[in-house]
Amino acid sequence: MWAELAVTAVKLLVVATIVLTIVPIMVWVERRGAAFIQDRLGPNRVGPWGLFQPIIDVVKLLFKERVTPTAANKLLFWLAPGIAVFVALVTFIVIPFGAGKDVKLFGVELSGLTVAPQLDVGVLYLFALGSLSVYGIVLAGWSSNNKYSLLGGLRSSAQLISYELAMTVSVLGVLLSTGSLRLDDVVARQQQHVWNFIPQLLGFITFLVAAFAETNRLPFDLPEAETELVAGYHVEYSAMGFGAFMMSEYINMVTASALAVTLFFGGWSLPGVHLTGWFGLIVSMGVFLVKMSFFLWLFVWVRWSLPRFRYDQLMSLGWKGLLPLATLNLVWVGVAMTMGWL
Repeated sequence: MWAELAVTAVKLLVVATIVLTIVPIMVWVERRGAAFIQDRLGPNRVGPWGLFQPIIDVVKLLFKERVTPTAANKLLFWLAPGIAVFVALVTFIVIPFGAGKDVKLFGVELSGLTVAPQLDVGVLYLFALGSLSVYGIVLAGWSSNNKYSLLGGLRSSAQLISYELAMTVSVLGVLLSTGSLRLDDVVARQQQHVWNFIPQLLGFITFLVAAFAETNRLPFDLPEAETELVAGYHVEYSAMGFGAFMMSEYINMVTASALAVTLFFGGWSLPGVHLTGWFGLIVSMGVFLVKMSFFLWLFVWVRWSLPRFRYDQLMSLGWKGLLPLATLNLVWVGVAMTMGWL
């Protein structure tokens, strides 16, 4: 038992370190990527190519004055950023990030390398916890006692309901073809057959678009639309309160990218390649990071390439566009499995 606890602690430490390290890297990629797309220089004064700029940003946020509005509900006002970060962090523990076959640590087999390997309802856990992220935003909007913050929080709750349904239905196709709720089983099936994005292209497109909406990224960042709501739900936040919301957004991007890789792009596997032992573990983790990095860059690319939707367009796309496409994909998977095509 103690060996299993130690292994879980080591895996948790590794995952937390990687995720929290990716956040400042993505801040730098975001700023340099925006500059590249817009033909600017971007950060280039602090360190080579501005690599130390995220560290300076963190130091600035740490030393800024923490302002609490007089009319705000102080407990909920400062609880909201903590909820956002906590939910963002705990959703990653069911995503397999390495092979782990024929690898032992403290005498414990690392088969299906996730932080919580015995969680047989992995996808349900992920969506259940992920849906709680809206509470941080709604509480921030309401507790600030600011009309722009409140509108941002209400927009976020409506957006989450609209796009979470389409995302869930798109994932049902993958679960139906796999016959399991465990994400390592999803990866194993793609190893044996074909990556899911090929037979379930509609499901992948639906999932990807819904992921942009779920993470409040452009062109779906209506809860914090500067032109309408000043800054939306975090308009009253400063110092690390604002930093916590920004960090939670990037952690959610990492989780969404990792989930897209796991569900539709074979996770840590490569076609026709079956590696075991510690070498296979290291290679598989590298493959997973490379795939995930592509989707993280896609988040940046789309943000600085597409204009923001109007709110009626956002709601129309969710209910009239993505949900029918996700349902059609689910019907296709059912028919294909009945006919023996999948």
